[in-house]
Amino acid sequence: MPRWMVNGRALAGDGMPRIMGILNVTPDSFSDGGRYLDPSAAIDRAHRLVAEGADLLDVGGESTRPGSLPVAAAEQLRRILPVIEASVRLGVPISVDTSDPLVARHALAAGAQIINDVRGLRDPALRTLVAETQASAVVMHMQGDPEIMQRNPHYNDVVTEVRDWLQHQVEQAVAAGIPRTHLAIDPGIGFGKTTAHNLALIRQLDALAPIGCAILVGTSRKRFLGELTGRDLPDRLVPSVVSALAALARGASIVRVHDVAATRDALQTWHALQPTEPLR
Repeated sequence: MPRWMVNGRALAGDGMPRIMGILNVTPDSFSDGGRYLDPSAAIDRAHRLVAEGADLLDVGGESTRPGSLPVAAAEQLRRILPVIEASVRLGVPISVDTSDPLVARHALAAGAQIINDVRGLRDPALRTLVAETQASAVVMHMQGDPEIMQRNPHYNDVVTEVRDWLQHQVEQAVAAGIPRTHLAIDPGIGFGKTTAHNLALIRQLDALAPIGCAILVGTSRKRFLGELTGRDLPDRLVPSVVSALAALARGASIVRVHDVAATRDALQTWHALQPTEPLR
């Protein structure tokens, strides 16, 4: 399994799945918008996520839910910088969820180590920044932009097209000077995809393995789980955990989740149930 190096440490590739805890410092994120907009509430949430077992935190100041509009860099920074500065003391890597090079630069200066870009490092300035700072990054696939991505997503072959796009973006990043081991890839579940597209990508996640990067998957609480189960947002814990386990079983190294404690319990149980050498 490919390694993902973050600040000189292997965060994936050692056979142990990792949990990325979601921390949305926004008023309008699809699941928890507004709950952690106040910096003190967000910092308390960061402490709780780490206590529950998060291996890294993903801090974002701009919602990318379907239909969302861009947020100015200054406003993103106002929201996230106090949270990043406090959270780096928790001893886990901090990721910043942004596509803006200015936001990324200030977040890295504040102690973040990972850029999680839903636009897949399309911006050459962001690729250059990651290379120059020796940061790590997540390259995610998204068809279109958040404002329009769910209007009518279409693919001839979603798995092949997502794989080829991610491959191209990774090669561009490597050409810009970013080591492949500093890159993780994300198929972008729910970002310009129907439920059928999402299911195909999870079922055939191992098709992304030839790219040679660690795979991160985020299914937590997403709309397609509601479409599968009929459950509203507050009741999607079980399908969120099951879909995370399914992704890990098919080649993911990192899962991005809201419910860290439940995911950690499921991972520990799942790991204990894997085949071992016969007792003698």
